Amino acid sequence: MENMNNGSIITTKTLKFRVQNGEVLYGVSLLSFSPTVAEILGYVGYDFVLIDMEHGPGGISDALPCIHALAATQTPAIFRVPENSPVWVRKAIDLGAQGIIFPMIDDPESATKAVSYCRYPPAGVRVAGSIARASRYGLDPNYPDQSDKELLIICQIESEAGVKNVKDIASVDGVDMIMVGPLDLSASIGCLTNPKNERVKKMIDEVEKTVLGLEGKDGVGPFLGRFGAAGDGREQYQNRGYRLIRVNVDVILFKNACLEDIKKFKSAK
Repeated sequence: MENMNNGSIITTKTLKFRVQNGEVLYGVSLLSFSPTVAEILGYVGYDFVLIDMEHGPGGISDALPCIHALAATQTPAIFRVPENSPVWVRKAIDLGAQGIIFPMIDDPESATKAVSYCRYPPAGVRVAGSIARASRYGLDPNYPDQSDKELLIICQIESEAGVKNVKDIASVDGVDMIMVGPLDLSASIGCLTNPKNERVKKMIDEVEKTVLGLEGKDGVGPFLGRFGAAGDGREQYQNRGYRLIRVNVDVILFKNACLEDIKKFKSAK
């Protein structure tokens, strides 16, 4: 819910607010960069849509109509940037992202840089953009302070090095969440097609134990997020302390629906 106060937007149900208040949020990735698909995903009731600029074909200009469509359904967007870069981050935040996922964070130095790209000076190096879409094109005078407080900063652990350094990464001031990627972890140890490998499970267990051990009692994190597999249920993640879960991808959902449609038609007598 949002309301106006002397031109300032007071937001009480941002993604970060909901995570900090114990909700378990379920979302989907948008790989097609289709505004129509984005709008459908928003209307059906996902808690968030992850606009994937790391693996998807689109950039900032392609993401803009998608975030317009999501805004029409009051569905928040998380952006996964293609690299830990101040330019990508600045553009994504200015567009109106409520969360940023940084891929391939292997050490606390990378995490510190990621946070700095999201913060205005003196806390960071983000360039001021007073007329950005996220500030209601300058209509919200309190936007800079709100942005620093409300943006969900997520570091993705995808390698053995990241697992080894996860305590130091999660302890970096400003890191709100550690996102676990089983498929990438499996690739990092040479078993790309087997994310349920025992070594991968042990690495994930280590990440979970470490992050949950750091989580503050006052609801400020760091929290756990997870990329899951199709068919996974809410309970298994909720019971393990995850607050934000992404299982499906728009193009995979569409592909599976098409395959099922063909199967039904061709098998009908």
